[in-house]
Amino acid sequence: MSMATSSTNSWLRNQRKSDLVEIADQVGLQNYESFKKTELEVALDEYLAENSARFSGNPDLSGYFNSRSRALGSPVKREPREPAVKEEAERAIKVAKRRVTKVAEEIAAESEDSRASSSALVHTPARSLSQVAARIPLPATPADVALAVDRSTQVVRQRVSSIYQESGITEASNATREALSTVTSVLFLVNAFELYFIRQELLPNRYAFTIPAVSVIGTSDYPVYLPDMFLVLTASFWAPFLTWTFTSVVLPTLIGYFFNLSANQAATVPGPRTRARSAAASEYVVDPLTFSIAKALVSFVVYGQGVTFGGLLSSIGIERLNSAVYGGYPGILTGTAVTGLVSIYDAVLRK
Repeated sequence: MSMATSSTNSWLRNQRKSDLVEIADQVGLQNYESFKKTELEVALDEYLAENSARFSGNPDLSGYFNSRSRALGSPVKREPREPAVKEEAERAIKVAKRRVTKVAEEIAAESEDSRASSSALVHTPARSLSQVAARIPLPATPADVALAVDRSTQVVRQRVSSIYQESGITEASNATREALSTVTSVLFLVNAFELYFIRQELLPNRYAFTIPAVSVIGTSDYPVYLPDMFLVLTASFWAPFLTWTFTSVVLPTLIGYFFNLSANQAATVPGPRTRARSAAASEYVVDPLTFSIAKALVSFVVYGQGVTFGGLLSSIGIERLNSAVYGGYPGILTGTAVTGLVSIYDAVLRK
């Protein structure tokens, strides 16, 4: 906008930019936000000149139209008016009044609340004091602290319980318990315990390699030993291993299969397939009690008395096994006593 400043209305030039902005908002001037003061004066002059019929009756703009009439030499009769400085002062006073009125209303509202509280405090001191005390944040009481701690504890307990359930530990522990809560599992564990010590005698550990030291975590060289699997190709392994297999697994299994009292009971249950007959038919193929008794007798005869069954078993293998098994042959007898008691307990529960 290139219009000279001197050509604008003198009344507009005497206004401050804040007043010009207020006039622009009042008359509906558009897109003036980026204008400077002189540019805004020119824009308002042009806009009011073009819409003089619309705004000439506005008392807030009388100064503009009077100044414009004098500049144009119009013979229009004007009413006496105060100088522009006084009009500007009145306008500033109006704006200040509006702001002061707003602030006064806010202060009056707060004062009203304060007076109401003070009056209530005078007339009903007990109730008013309780209301005022309720608004003041006081320290938590021991009951509140205990309640907060209890709630926090419940939240932590629920979170830990949900994590425990989502981890699957419950299902894994239940499955493990079911797998180990059988006579067959107990028999397997007892034989595995014997075989662990026998392995150290038949396949002793040999040096394999060394894990080098790691200075970052402060570890030293760690030698690693592994079973000497080359002994599997020699008779020093097979003679004792077959002896143990025959006395602890094969012969007791055969005796437990043929002397199976539970299978005989299932076969003698008469009549149709009732619940009792189904329970009897679900007994073990190899009687675990007979298996334990047979293993105890064979172990006592072989390892305690040195019987080789006519040279079928190796006497050297028997001696190696007797020295390798934990506690010797009395340790084997202890294991058979454990499995025998478990078998009897299982039979009692099934009945």
